[in-house]
Amino acid sequence: MSVPAPLPPINAAPVSAAKRLAYVLRHFRLVYPNAPDVAIGYADSQPAITVTDGAGTFFQQNTPYPAEPNYRDWAGQRIPFFFDHQAEAPLLTLSAGRAAINADIISAAFYLLSGWQEYFLDTRDRHGRFPYAASVQKQYGFVALPVVNYYFDVLKTAVEHVSGQRLQTRRWAGAAPFAAFITHDIDNLRSGWKAPAKAALKQGQLLRFGQQLWRHLTQPDAWDNLETVADTVASYGARSTFFMLLERRPGVDGTPNADYAITPALRQRLQLLKQQGSEICLHGSIGTAADVAHLGREVKILQPDTQGLRFHYLRWEPRSTPNLIDAAECFRYDSTLGFAEHFGFRNSYCHPFFPFNFATGEAHTFLEIPLNVMDATLHHPNYLQLQPQDIMPALQPMLAEVERFVGVATVLWHNDHFDPANTVTGPRQFAEIMGYLRPRGAAFLTGSQIMAEL
Repeated sequence: MSVPAPLPPINAAPVSAAKRLAYVLRHFRLVYPNAPDVAIGYADSQPAITVTDGAGTFFQQNTPYPAEPNYRDWAGQRIPFFFDHQAEAPLLTLSAGRAAINADIISAAFYLLSGWQEYFLDTRDRHGRFPYAASVQKQYGFVALPVVNYYFDVLKTAVEHVSGQRLQTRRWAGAAPFAAFITHDIDNLRSGWKAPAKAALKQGQLLRFGQQLWRHLTQPDAWDNLETVADTVASYGARSTFFMLLERRPGVDGTPNADYAITPALRQRLQLLKQQGSEICLHGSIGTAADVAHLGREVKILQPDTQGLRFHYLRWEPRSTPNLIDAAECFRYDSTLGFAEHFGFRNSYCHPFFPFNFATGEAHTFLEIPLNVMDATLHHPNYLQLQPQDIMPALQPMLAEVERFVGVATVLWHNDHFDPANTVTGPRQFAEIMGYLRPRGAAFLTGSQIMAEL
C-alpha cells in the first residue's frame, strides 16, 4: 500500500476586504454584464449599497471553517448565510437611492467560490482529493443548491433598486435559458469484454468465455465507441467534448490510467471527430495534477488540442494544481471541480468562474467550468448507489437551479457507459438527462464555446 504524498505547504497571504470585494464583484458582473457602475462596499466607505462586515479577522487566519451559517428565506428557498451575525435584522433594507445588505454576502460568496475550506483543510481521501464528507456543503446539506448565485440575487435586487435599472442575466448562445456542457472522459477503449468474460469463466461457461476472447481479438471492443458517442450526442443537437487519457502505465500509487495508446489510427479518428464539431481535450493522467513537467509532456503529445483539461479521477490539490495549470500556459479552461461522491456544486456556484490564487490574492488566468454530475457518482458502490428510476428525480432539482440562474450544467458520461450492457448508468439514463435538457432550451456548448462567450 502506497503512502500518500505530503501536502504542499500553505502559501497564502491575508485576504483583505478589498480583495474579497473585487473578486466577488468580478464574477457578479460576469453573470450580469449590464450591471451599472454602482458603488458597493462595506459601511466604512459609505457606498450606495452597503454590506455588513461580518467576517472580522477570519480571512487573516488559516481556519478552514467559519461559524455555523444563519438560515434566511430568499426567492422561495431556505438559504445558508455565512458571516451573518444580525439574524434579527432584515436581509435587505431599501431606502431612497440606497440599500443595506445586513449579512456579509461578499465574504460568504468569497469563502465558497474561492474554495477556502479545501485550501486550508489538510483532509484528503485515498485519491488525494478534498472529500465531500469534509465539506460545508455536506455538513449543512446544500450541495445541490448554488448558494453563491442566491447571494448574487440579493445583490442584484439591491443594484436594481439603487440604479433604477433592471439587470439582465447573461444568456448563452444568444437567448438560451441556460447552457449544457456534455463531456466524456476516455479512460478505457479496450476493456468492455473483460467483465462478461470473467463472469463466464467464473460460472464455468468455457464456450462463452472463448467466444468473448475471440470477439476481443477479432472485433472492435464495445467500449471503442467514440464515433457512436459523438453521434448519440449529436442526435440531441449537441457536441461532445472528449478528454483523452494519454498514459497507459498505472500511477505510482497503483491507480489505473488508460487501457489504450494514442496510435496514428486513433489520432486520425480524433481529427475526424474534431472536424465534425467535437472538442478534443486532455484528461491529465495520475500524477499530472501535482507535476508540471509531467503535465507538459502530455500537452506536447496531444497538441494542438489542449485548450481544455480535466484531471483523471478528478484529482486536484488546491494548494498546487491551479498554479500548475497557469504554469502550463496553454489551458484556457479546466473542468475538474466537482465532488466525485455527490452531484451538485462544489463551489456552490452554477456558472464558470476564475479560481482564486491564494498566493497572489488575484484570480487565476484559466476558467473553471464546474462539473455537476458524473455517471459513476450516481451508482458506484462507494458513492450514491441510486437505482435507475431514481436518477432523474434526484437530478431534476439541481438542474432546475442551473436553469433558474441561467447557468451551465456540466455532464460527464464516460464512453464505457454508452455500452448497452450498462442498464444502470448507461445509454438509457444518458438519454433521460438529454431528454430533460433539450426540451427546456439548453444551449449545448463545448468548453471553448463557453469561453468565447465570456
